[in-house]
Amino acid sequence: MIYADTAAGIELRRKMFLRKWRLKCRAVADSLEEAGDRLFSFTRLDPSQWKSARTTNAIERLNEEFRRRIKTQAVLPCAETVPMLLWALLASGQIQMRKVDGWQTLSQPLEPMALDLAA
Repeated sequence: MIYADTAAGIELRRKMFLRKWRLKCRAVADSLEEAGDRLFSFTRLDPSQWKSARTTNAIERLNEEFRRRIKTQAVLPCAETVPMLLWALLASGQIQMRKVDGWQTLSQPLEPMALDLAA
């Protein structure tokens, strides 16, 4: 579902999934319906950002690499050391970040979304 090109495509695939799985495993269909549109909140973004919004791989990779680099130090001297070390590793090229797809449209405002008080 999440790999459809448009929000309408996602909704179509979602309906097809529900039609198929409601008979085979009602709990799965009920769970998907209960989650509702919250599962597809990335569709509020510009479509060029969807790929990056669907995954946290870039963030996880950065955290993993940073942890690996500071593992050799028993204790960092203070909280200010952490961002300095991170930027030093980025500036030296020891940690590289991939460019976020759709970065050109990050400044565009999001469509308003009703607040889910149940969540």
